[in-house]
Amino acid sequence: MTDIFTTERRSEIMSKISSTETKPEILVRKYLFAQGFRFRKNDKRLPGKPDVVLPKYKTVIFIHGCFWHGHPECKKSKLPETRKEFWEKKISKNIIRDSDNYDELKNLGWNIVIIWECDINNKAKREIIFSKLLIALKSQI
Repeated sequence: MTDIFTTERRSEIMSKISSTETKPEILVRKYLFAQGFRFRKNDKRLPGKPDVVLPKYKTVIFIHGCFWHGHPECKKSKLPETRKEFWEKKISKNIIRDSDNYDELKNLGWNIVIIWECDINNKAKREIIFSKLLIALKSQI
């Protein structure tokens, strides 16, 4: 299937996609705050600039978009048919960079939690993920 937008228009649309303050990030932060957790957002001092940093629990949380971080076996991570080689290269670089950041964080003694966009878009799934997150954090005390 060909793109319905011109290359210039598609580039403009893609450039406006925000890397912070996404709906999934806000959902996770609101939940954590309501549960009494206090955190930092997008801490540049840590590798990968984690979306949520809980220093008291020595835990970082990454809330990943399925497309941008290549969520395996997720239909939202399907690459576009146009410029397929470009997208394969871009997403694989993101995956490698993520892995390097996780390794660095582990070496610094941080616990890492990864939450995928598709796991919290559905209310039932979200409740399961959030309860697992709560258990994981409380086990860090």
